[in-house]
Amino acid sequence: MVTILDRTVVDDAKRVRHPEKAHRPDTEVLRKPEWIRVRAPVSKGYMETRDLVRSHKLVTVCEEAGCPNIGECWDKKHATFMIMGEICTRACAFCNVTTGRPNALDMDEPENVAKAVKQMGLSHVVITSVDRDDLDDGGAEHFEKVIWAIRAASPLTTIEILTPDFLKKPGALERVVAAKPDVFNHNMETVPGNYLTVRPGARYFHSIRLLQRVKELDPTMFTKSGIMVGLGEERNEVLQLMDDLRTADVDFLTIGQYLQPTRKHHAVMSFVTPEEFKSYETIAYTKGFLMVSSSPLTRSSHHAGDDFARLRAARERKVLLAAE
Repeated sequence: MVTILDRTVVDDAKRVRHPEKAHRPDTEVLRKPEWIRVRAPVSKGYMETRDLVRSHKLVTVCEEAGCPNIGECWDKKHATFMIMGEICTRACAFCNVTTGRPNALDMDEPENVAKAVKQMGLSHVVITSVDRDDLDDGGAEHFEKVIWAIRAASPLTTIEILTPDFLKKPGALERVVAAKPDVFNHNMETVPGNYLTVRPGARYFHSIRLLQRVKELDPTMFTKSGIMVGLGEERNEVLQLMDDLRTADVDFLTIGQYLQPTRKHHAVMSFVTPEEFKSYETIAYTKGFLMVSSSPLTRSSHHAGDDFARLRAARERKVLLAAE
């Protein structure tokens, strides 16, 4: 078995993806345990998905974030499209997406994404984006256009969006929710005590409020959020975060292991065992989440289509039980 996760062996000095991290001292890289091993992506399906993404000049978070599940997902013709370019205005300590000054929006991108969705025959698609603090609306209108284009090209495809926080962008969230995605995902990423060092450009309670506001605007819309563990958090902090998300009526929680993209990124403080992940899952269900995905390789978009079907079924069961 071959691991594709040890990307830190590459000479980071040759990469200009994270100029703001260049001055930081190298962090220690912990050896990965056996339960975090994936095969290198070499299948025919993977190659076909890669070629299709290239042909439509699209960006995927699968590549930009160095997702360990890319081989599995692309082999099944699943991909998470990252809109509004590949350059982010934020510099989160965990993220492998390039930081810098973004380019102008590609006005053809909504149609190109929609064409790819139709060509791939996707029953469920996930659309995410970089942070675009440089735009007056944070990219809300572009999200709206992408959703509309997919609806027009592939009406039966369900749409999940994974959005930035639209911090200090009045009206942006309302515009995106009005476009009627099937699932609204906004990741908390980590516990509040880590925000200053891990996610300094964001505000914990703003993100909680954003998720809560989605439900106020459209109570029928599924909401989802995810966190990484292994960043130095305490167990009780994770449980408190679960409570905060349930207060915001979030339906679906994902929990996965943080993996360090380079030596300049935040260090992995611990590898959480599969048993601990299972414990988090059990507790989350008792707190009232409709769906929970908790495992070392869980990522926001991993198995998103299958999870959406299960999420919808879970809500239907809840409604039936309430009616009895």
